[in-house]
Amino acid sequence: MTRDEIFTTLSGYLQEMFEVPAERVTLQAKLFEDLDLDSIDAVDLVVRLQDLTGKKISPEAFKTVRTVSDVVDRVHDLLTE
Repeated sequence: MTRDEIFTTLSGYLQEMFEVPAERVTLQAKLFEDLDLDSIDAVDLVVRLQDLTGKKISPEAFKTVRTVSDVVDRVHDLLTE
């Protein structure tokens, strides 16, 4: 998957799972401040991303994630390992 494909998929998850309006999902959007996700939402998102990547994602891998771009980078890294 390319970074663009990951972003498109992630955007769909955010809209579907958390009812985030599409126009608010940008690479610069902060997950907690801009998109109003909480820690439980983050766990749900990680579970969905594990399904997408087919890999286990350690909580440590996502501790420093703050923006949509950070998530895209982490998923891309997992897929290219």
